[in-house]
Amino acid sequence: MTATPAEVFARLLEGITERRWDELAELYAEDVVVEMPFAAPGPARIVGREEVRSHFAAAAAGPLAFAADHVVVHVTADPEVVIAEFEYVGRVATTGTEFRVANIQVLRVRDGHIVESRDYHDHQGIAHALADVQSAPSISR
Repeated sequence: MTATPAEVFARLLEGITERRWDELAELYAEDVVVEMPFAAPGPARIVGREEVRSHFAAAAAGPLAFAADHVVVHVTADPEVVIAEFEYVGRVATTGTEFRVANIQVLRVRDGHIVESRDYHDHQGIAHALADVQSAPSISR
């Protein structure tokens, strides 16, 4: 049985928070397109599973650790699409800086693989934490 879009998102988030970077590319289709409109310094686009694999390899080499909080997954009228809202509670291992950033992901999943993803992560908030800003940006509830 093929995983639902919500199940695929759950596997993705679990893999990221458990730092299983080398497994994550397998959740994506060979010809996936990932768009990150809020990436810094400007929008980013990743095309293909191998570029996704390289992206996660870079993350594996970095000092960030994430835990997911306030996760809400919205099932849509389109059976291939889910929208996930969540926060990353993060820590920079090299400095101890902690941060909290908002995220929204819109995933299209077909045959158990992500074929399109639009990732609206707070890249600026993460960049501030990496720069070791004393009071890293935090979203308020």
